[in-house]
Amino acid sequence: MEFQEICENIKNRKFAPVYILMGEESFFIDRITDLLLEQVVPEAARDFDQIVLYGSDIHAIQIIETARRFPMTSEYQLVVVREAQQVRDIEMLAHYVKNPMRSTVLAINYKYGTLDKRKSLAVIANKMGVLFESKKIQDYKIPAFIGSFLKERSTDIDPKAAQMLADFLGNDISRISKELDKLALLLSGNKHKKITPELVEQNIGISKEYNNFELLKAVTVKDVLKANRIAQYFEKNPKSNPLQKILSVFFNYFSNLLICQYSKDTSQTGIMNTLGLYSAFQTKDYLNGLKYFSPLKVFNLIGDIRTADARSKGIDNASASDSELLKELLYKMLH
Repeated sequence: MEFQEICENIKNRKFAPVYILMGEESFFIDRITDLLLEQVVPEAARDFDQIVLYGSDIHAIQIIETARRFPMTSEYQLVVVREAQQVRDIEMLAHYVKNPMRSTVLAINYKYGTLDKRKSLAVIANKMGVLFESKKIQDYKIPAFIGSFLKERSTDIDPKAAQMLADFLGNDISRISKELDKLALLLSGNKHKKITPELVEQNIGISKEYNNFELLKAVTVKDVLKANRIAQYFEKNPKSNPLQKILSVFFNYFSNLLICQYSKDTSQTGIMNTLGLYSAFQTKDYLNGLKYFSPLKVFNLIGDIRTADARSKGIDNASASDSELLKELLYKMLH
């Protein structure tokens, strides 16, 4: 079951008896858990029928005993187990999940890892309740996440602004959500809410002209002057523009460009389908890249990016600074 579907069901009070929420991305696990805490038990009854346990303090048998109690004052009892990855005998919960109490909603937070899907607990939970794996969002899908996140808040975002935020914030979903909430709040009095590059620049501290998005754009059309101007700006503002982040943007782009070059359909629609992009705006850099870079050049550049990454970490590099490594890499890309 997908994240949105799980949330909609909870909002509509269609509760599953068991939720096993696992995976590397804690944001979605926390969101689902917070929604359960809001929706399952009325506020007046939470002292009696809402119980939070911690995996470091308990064994599976204690979770089962708690889950088998009846609610005291409300329709459901909610039992949340945080840090469930620390419950050593967690597989024992399969005995409860096989025949859960219909008056109990049991939420298991298993963060930063996953249960073995071949074992009983995961298999039975998938049949009897919700087994949700919260995965890290790939960098190139972050703009789509930003768009959908804001849509829930009746707010639009300019594609360039979404890309600026994605490049600056990476795939730290918790941080992204906080910044988006802040931007959405600034527009709360507006009839038509739309986040623009100017709003991002004024409130997040990202320059709309000198950022990774604009640097990549310059590289894709081989605009030497603009690329070097941005590189000089980065050299003067190293803390705001770390080389590792820039290299990550380049690596993701050229890796995806190589996929496009060997794709059967290199049209705008074809690229969107191949890479799972959410808007035509995101295809512009790839369409330009197909014009200006051969597959061999792209393959070599991916190797150059890896080399620059290693050198930035001190491997085979005696003295070159991050700014010098960037300028050297840009020369290889632009010539």
